[in-house]
Amino acid sequence: MFNLEQGKKLVRLARYSIETHFSREKISIEEYKKDFPVKQGVFVTLTKEGELRGCIGFPEPTHQLYRAVFEAARSAAFEDPRFPPLQKKEFDDILIEVSVLSVPELIEVNKPEEYLKKIEIGKDGLIIRGIYGSGLLLPQVPVEWKWDADDFLQQIGVKAGIDQNAWKDIDNKLYKFQAQIFSEKSPKGEVVEKEFDPSP
Repeated sequence: MFNLEQGKKLVRLARYSIETHFSREKISIEEYKKDFPVKQGVFVTLTKEGELRGCIGFPEPTHQLYRAVFEAARSAAFEDPRFPPLQKKEFDDILIEVSVLSVPELIEVNKPEEYLKKIEIGKDGLIIRGIYGSGLLLPQVPVEWKWDADDFLQQIGVKAGIDQNAWKDIDNKLYKFQAQIFSEKSPKGEVVEKEFDPSP
């Protein structure tokens, strides 16, 4: 678990990553290496006026966290295929959110209906992996969209490009994970740790 000061550093690093793309200045991120040397999964989410503007990350702990945040921020800004590359004139209106992920855990069930009782809205994110596609939804997504567990399971299949019944196919594997989420309240402004009330 990270404290708020560490969370602020992660958000600052994400913003620095995008800023240096525009400025072309020499990159210096070694100062972050000593604080975040461990490999962890992470996603960086960009929003503009309440609308998603980019979200890219690493579901698995394949990179040291400082490097993962730097790379994910640039990818979210300039390589998310759902959006055109971020323009410099937009940057002052962008909110940055960093979600540090736990290691995904396979949800083991005997029948698909059991998934409904093994997911906590407000706590768990989901990953689906199958031969026809894969997808990930962060824990904050079902809260923001007011989904229940059934909605969440349907939408993870849609996100993977399969269909809303993908979770019912036992050949598709579902994983859950948790996230510690640090978010700007305003562009370049105060950073807070987001917390949600888990579903009962």
